[in-house]
Amino acid sequence: MKHEASVIGAGLAGSEAAWQLAEKGISVDLYEMKPVKRTPAHHADTFAELCCSNSLRGAEIHTAPGLLKEELRRCGSLILSCADATRVEAGGALAVDRTAFAELVTEKIRNHSNITVHEGEVTHIPDEGAVIVATGPLTSDALFEDISALLGESKYLHFYDAAAPIVTFESVDMESAYFASRYGKGTADYINCPMTREEYEVFWEALCSAEQAPVHGFEDKKVFEGCMPVEVMGRRGHDTLLYGPLKPVGLRDPRTGRDPFAVVQLRRDNAAGSLYNLVGFQTHLKFPEQKRVFSLIPALKNAEFVRYGVMHRNTFMDSPRLLDRHFRLRTDPRIRFAGQMTGVEGYIESAAAGLETGLNLARELRGMPPIDFPRETAIGALGLYISNEANEKFQPMNINFGIIEPLGYRIKGKREKNTQIALRALEVLDGLMEDIRR
Repeated sequence: MKHEASVIGAGLAGSEAAWQLAEKGISVDLYEMKPVKRTPAHHADTFAELCCSNSLRGAEIHTAPGLLKEELRRCGSLILSCADATRVEAGGALAVDRTAFAELVTEKIRNHSNITVHEGEVTHIPDEGAVIVATGPLTSDALFEDISALLGESKYLHFYDAAAPIVTFESVDMESAYFASRYGKGTADYINCPMTREEYEVFWEALCSAEQAPVHGFEDKKVFEGCMPVEVMGRRGHDTLLYGPLKPVGLRDPRTGRDPFAVVQLRRDNAAGSLYNLVGFQTHLKFPEQKRVFSLIPALKNAEFVRYGVMHRNTFMDSPRLLDRHFRLRTDPRIRFAGQMTGVEGYIESAAAGLETGLNLARELRGMPPIDFPRETAIGALGLYISNEANEKFQPMNINFGIIEPLGYRIKGKREKNTQIALRALEVLDGLMEDIRR
């Protein structure tokens, strides 16, 4: 059978793109360098591995991530179906058992009759045929050099990204912690580790003076704001953490009846509830320093760390100068890019880019025009954001209502306004479903 498309990379974007192509009857060669080679952030040999968090963020329709998830569900997303099937409780967020999630994606990809998986590193973009490059922000050095030569070295930018530590549930001192979700939303799925003013002072001073692991060329200004290491945040001011990951508002301590001075939240990391990650605690401290500093949090004084935080360089393209709204390379449209390397920041955004590229490449190969997801939809807003040539100082972006077409009329209340934007988006998407299903 003739293979009509190649997908390089089996992360969230690549897996989604390959699935969409295969479901439309296109024969796909999917290239993945694991298990032959791994990036510093990867630990398993499965596809669609979640590295820094098990949370896919907000699930409710009045949030932009929630809207994007619902759009993907309606479009037949592999990533969303697997996420829903492996979900763990996390209040108003969609979090998954990361191992079960990756195993399910891998199983479905490997068992699809239209997908052939090739293990091993790709060092050169194929010179012929339709290609989707979805190698992520940690593209291997050899392929990075090949892409750089294709695009021009100056067309690349980079920033630093960080992953949070994970502890065992049994090692958390629950006499110093309590289960609750902020403002009582959800089913009290977070472990909350409160601190008094005095305990916070000790923790903050230790955090700000702790020794970091060396990173070549690292500077605070290069840290992506949406995934900032906790020590960098701490150094920005005494109270910065209190308005970020240690925000205590809405997390009343049942023992005192009051909000604590500071709270560290732990979110379930697997379905069994035996592992929890420190929410917002992405870090690049040396491992012994992580153990020392984070153990100053009273509930974590005897914590068993099964994974320490790590930091690595992420790479993204100057997409407004390089890609069109369908993620096609302007200078060579047979080549598409998908995922975080295009500047869509986040797991679910990467899946959306993979879905869009897979759907539209399948249509192109069958002689059909592309689907122009409009700015009224979250999927369309992402494609239009990364391809907007007016965006001169391009930076990665999570989905948010600010890049979606406004309503054009006033509605009282942010939640109600966002709900109306979401309902409009789904109505617009419903009008495209006949083409999407073809």
